[in-house]
Amino acid sequence: MPVIASVHGTVQAVRLDAAVVEVGGVGLLVQATPTTLAGLRVGATAQLATSLVVREDSLTLFGFADADEREVFELVQTVSGVGPRLALAMLAVHTPDGLRRAVADEDLAALKRVPGIGHKGAQRIVLELGDKLGLPTSTAVPGTASPSDDRRDQVVEALVGLGWTARAAGDAVDTVLESSPGPVGADEVAGVLRAALRTLGGGRG
Repeated sequence: MPVIASVHGTVQAVRLDAAVVEVGGVGLLVQATPTTLAGLRVGATAQLATSLVVREDSLTLFGFADADEREVFELVQTVSGVGPRLALAMLAVHTPDGLRRAVADEDLAALKRVPGIGHKGAQRIVLELGDKLGLPTSTAVPGTASPSDDRRDQVVEALVGLGWTARAAGDAVDTVLESSPGPVGADEVAGVLRAALRTLGGGRG
């Protein structure tokens, strides 16, 4: 089975959980996080780092903004009970550095913010990953963004790219931030985006 390390082609469609990228006349369905999908535009050229997951009855291609995301995606699957869907959910809630920080600090609460991970699962992730993920490459601390580094507009723009109106996107982000006011740090973008998507539900503004 050939290893598909990346895809480069024209974006044909973008959904909430996947995109179709045409490569050599073939439309490849690529599963990805909301944050990665929000950076794609129909008709534009995209390049994604990819990981092909082979099962007896399926071949599933997962796409990532860069090779670091792909590496973390593959590493977390070495943990007992963590499959590709849960690994993708982890990257939808946390950046690669966010996961590194959670594991290094044994921050079970941060890991449990991922749907599908309970207390025992979080403990197992910390125990089995150990130092495999390495240390965070960024020194930024979650939740300490200054107003000048507020990424709220980035979240709104991502939602608009997924098909909602600017007003609906802005309202959804405001709703999410009501319980935690203040600037949105770079490490929080994925989590806020995911929460806003839950607030918006399946409809379009």
